[in-house]
Amino acid sequence: MYDIIVVGGGPAGMTAALYGLRNGKTALVIEKAGFGGQITHSPKVENYPGTLSMSGNEFAEQTLNQILAQGADIEIETVVSVRDQDGHKVVTTEEGGSYEGRTVVLATGVKHRMLGLEGEDELVGEGISFCAVCDGDFYAGKTVCVAGGGNSALQEAILLAEKCKEVIMLQDLPYFTGEARLQEVLFARPNVRSLTEVKFSGLVTEGGELRGVEIVHDGQTREIACDGLFVAIGLIPENEPFADLADLNKFGYFDTDEQCLTKTPGVFVAGDCRSKYVRQLTTAVADGATAALAACRYINQL
Repeated sequence: MYDIIVVGGGPAGMTAALYGLRNGKTALVIEKAGFGGQITHSPKVENYPGTLSMSGNEFAEQTLNQILAQGADIEIETVVSVRDQDGHKVVTTEEGGSYEGRTVVLATGVKHRMLGLEGEDELVGEGISFCAVCDGDFYAGKTVCVAGGGNSALQEAILLAEKCKEVIMLQDLPYFTGEARLQEVLFARPNVRSLTEVKFSGLVTEGGELRGVEIVHDGQTREIACDGLFVAIGLIPENEPFADLADLNKFGYFDTDEQCLTKTPGVFVAGDCRSKYVRQLTTAVADGATAALAACRYINQL
């Protein structure tokens, strides 16, 4: 039986394992796809304290090696349920695995809602981005498009407008849904223009690099040249399998604060999967540390 079972191998999950291990606990990390989570889409990370520059993949690899050196076990499986059994937790997976732990940290992350265009996945990190804070500097002096019209899209565009030659907002609805004040700030910028009632129909590439987007507007298909495309049409948490363990808010995120506690003793949450205002690498690892230390305190009181 493990002391801590971590569901999810992103920054929050791996940090939770690290802090548990450093406190003398045993830890298993179960990840369904690849270690690192969303940060692996960032070709260059320059806002992580103590590191001038690294790729998201480098961060993921270094952190994985760090927890393995500390004694973590890992499994590449998809967790489908967590249940209480005789005072401990049983974690089962789609592949038929069953693992027992004294505590569980849910660090399930989120996935970005995509446009559903051919070749889109291959261009993530190579012309398609999701985070202006992370990747905006790569497009300084260049033209970018922003897909979306809510608060997140407007905030991304405001940051990009400070660096880019031109920012083109592309919204599928007849109007922008974000706050009026954000719209005022953004559209007061001389380098920002917008199109509404847009349907994305394709990506324009050359030599494997993004060169523009193809849209349908006013019944006509046209191409808009750009150096980068920031997709800000929402995030999708995948927390439903654990709704009996931790309350969800109306958006599907774990409804908990910075303490990372849930209604179920011995179950904690960490990272982008929980309700929060800021989703960055630094906040994810902070959650991982908080959740792991809470789990250690829980174990020590058993």
